[in-house]
Amino acid sequence: MNFRNLIIVFILFSLFSCGDQKKEDVAALLKAWSGKEILFPTNPVFTVQDKDTIDFSMLGKYKILTYVDSIGCISCKLQLGKWKTFMEEVDSLGMNSVKFLFFLSPEKRRDLLITLKSERFTHPICIDKENRLNELNHFPVSDMNFHTFLLDKDNKVLAIGNPIHNPKVKELYLKIIQGETVEQKDESKIIRTKVDIGKTSVSLGNFDWEKEQKTAFVLKNTGNKPLVVEYVNTSCGCTSVDYSKEPVQPGEEMVLNVIYKAEHPEYFDKTITVYCNVETSPIVLRITGNAE
Repeated sequence: MNFRNLIIVFILFSLFSCGDQKKEDVAALLKAWSGKEILFPTNPVFTVQDKDTIDFSMLGKYKILTYVDSIGCISCKLQLGKWKTFMEEVDSLGMNSVKFLFFLSPEKRRDLLITLKSERFTHPICIDKENRLNELNHFPVSDMNFHTFLLDKDNKVLAIGNPIHNPKVKELYLKIIQGETVEQKDESKIIRTKVDIGKTSVSLGNFDWEKEQKTAFVLKNTGNKPLVVEYVNTSCGCTSVDYSKEPVQPGEEMVLNVIYKAEHPEYFDKTITVYCNVETSPIVLRITGNAE
């Protein structure tokens, strides 16, 4: 592993909290995968909305690969609306040398097609029904953060993490692609505060799946510095969060208003991840319930 990759590993290590996994496990994963060549199946087939097979070249100076397995809600994992926004941003910056590679191995192909149509997602995808990509590479199963990679032209890993879930990962990807200097920030200089959260989990109980549900989480700044929320990510497009973007002064509170709109009847367990200037960031909140 060269010096540049070591720097990137160190930076990436700082992007994952202890709550995600034990830090030593994260460090070992990042070290093992940085610079590793991703192997692709021979002659992968790409389609548009699982219908029309197209001639899609995987060649590019940079590639952003995301792999989605068959476990859980496919639309929740994909969050195609956020990917479309990110792809448009990359395109607007003139980064035509970046290839977006979507390898999907859904348990229910019909659910995937419904998701692609509802999101109007027309970028080519590879439906890897035999899960060949994972068999070739053995991706870590413990954390979906390690199922998305920034690759160079030789398919070697430059960075790891999902840019639509973590703004710091997104910033890192864009810096590497644009050829900017990647430097490790001095974490000791970040102004941090403390928060008290009355509850980190809310059960919405049983309800009619067609009726929108609302709840709220309160973050109180118990430190002596302003609380700044950088970004809030949800695990599913069916969950949205509204909050004030202004810094929260010591002793004051921030309210995160959460709206859940089921796409169909289901028991759900969704997360809201809050990135802010506290030691325990990101803060993971959860809503559960049964949409009947």
